[in-house]
Amino acid sequence: MRDDYPGTVPDYTRACIVMFGVNLSWILVAIWTVWGLIIAVVFSWVLHRAMDWIDRYRMVRRQKLIQRGK
Repeated sequence: MRDDYPGTVPDYTRACIVMFGVNLSWILVAIWTVWGLIIAVVFSWVLHRAMDWIDRYRMVRRQKLIQRGK
């Protein structure tokens, strides 16, 4: 069997996570440069709260699916 079979694709999850961190870093540095450290910290805090909210939403949704038997 050939390795380049059309049904298989490489796993880019780790590369996506790394690039998210790289992009977030330069965006925070750019915000810090233009508007200052306080705005960069506020932006980081808001982003952290948004990710926590998404995580809780996904956890509740997953629990509801488990309760329904899916």
